[in-house]
Amino acid sequence: MTDTKQKIPDYWQWFTDSRYGLFIHWGPYAVYGRGEQVLFREHLDHQEYAEMACNWNPEHFDARLWARTAKAAGFKYACFTTRHHDGFCMWDSAYTDYSSARQAAGRDFVREYVEAFRAEGLRVGLYYSWIDWRLPAYFDGPQKDPQGWESVRNYLHNQVKELLTNYGRIDHFFFDGVWPRNADELGSVELLEEMRRLQPHILVNNRLGYSEQHDGFRADGGVGAGDSDTLGDFGTPEHVIVPDDRRLWESCQVTTWRLWSHSIGERWRPADVLLDMLVDCVQKGGGPTGGGGNLLLNVGPMADGQLPPEFVERAMQIGRWLEVHGEAVYGTDGGSVTEFITRGWQTTRENHLYLIIRFWDGRPQLRLADLVTPVEAVTLLTTGQELSFRQDGEVLYIDGLPVESPTSLFPVIRITCKDRPAANQWGRERLWEGDPSRIAQWAKVRGNSVYANGEER
Repeated sequence: MTDTKQKIPDYWQWFTDSRYGLFIHWGPYAVYGRGEQVLFREHLDHQEYAEMACNWNPEHFDARLWARTAKAAGFKYACFTTRHHDGFCMWDSAYTDYSSARQAAGRDFVREYVEAFRAEGLRVGLYYSWIDWRLPAYFDGPQKDPQGWESVRNYLHNQVKELLTNYGRIDHFFFDGVWPRNADELGSVELLEEMRRLQPHILVNNRLGYSEQHDGFRADGGVGAGDSDTLGDFGTPEHVIVPDDRRLWESCQVTTWRLWSHSIGERWRPADVLLDMLVDCVQKGGGPTGGGGNLLLNVGPMADGQLPPEFVERAMQIGRWLEVHGEAVYGTDGGSVTEFITRGWQTTRENHLYLIIRFWDGRPQLRLADLVTPVEAVTLLTTGQELSFRQDGEVLYIDGLPVESPTSLFPVIRITCKDRPAANQWGRERLWEGDPSRIAQWAKVRGNSVYANGEER
């Protein structure tokens, strides 16, 4: 089988080291408080929506406060919605007056965001929607309205190039909303070449539309988002954590139950669920090296520019956890060396194996099967306590664990091995995987019959 995995340039290493990014969905739709797609989903009047958007003036927006909060919460990069599907631009675009800079706010929010987050040492990403619900030619397409379509496509290309020209180095770019167009109609392959000329180190996601030349044309354009099997530097599973075996990947997830922008009355996921998503991304395989993916965790700021207190509370809980346990997340090499689902997750870094305990049972001993590498030390990373241990063949016993969980989130045990942690066949091949004959051999130790003692009658 041909190896289709992508090689990572050194200048993209920051992405895999970061593991944790902040997605920011913010625009005039926050005024409605019913999600970023309220214009379409409720079929609102375009003129009334535009009047609201042009009058929108978020007096409490402070990009520096956002950036300081993001850094304290442990995020390493961020991605900001420059323009969502409603078409309202959050920067001073030369190609339209439908923007925060030309209307009531009189501010270039993209510039304020970029400068503030960069000043805090965070990598900077931009989100841009292909689709614009205001423009009929986007939906009629080149077949029904060739002249109108050409105008729309030029508009899209010009705005992307504008964003990559006027705001310094952009590290991360997130396209969205291809449907019902495709990559060949959008000219996304050509635009991508221009983007790399303007920003040679940029990472661009896979929502570039299906291409007849590159993917084999699919009429739905990738079911809304426009995911491409081959185009783009990183995959973007949305609301799910599914590794991309061909390239880097990040799962984009909400902190609420469903909606991306500020939604009045939305339910919030607790901090342990959000942290679980982060660790799940890190410990999963996929990517060019099989080393796991990133979590791009969303916040929808309120209409006045403030971060919701519910988000800040949860983000800071995770940030405090990362201050102590960050070495089990940032810059790790993936994980899941052995079967560990009955207790939690695993990650690895060089000769260290980290046990991230989701279920703390209060027992003094933990048994870890199938680790074949000699162990040199075991530390309860949460408290710094050195733990006693012994290896009996390919089973590691860790003793001296406290009855009460040492953290309200997930305790972490660091196992320092003589070499890179490795497992036996049982550790490599999990339930529903691998050669079933190994399970038959294991069962034959008991016997062959259906009776309790395994003996025939």
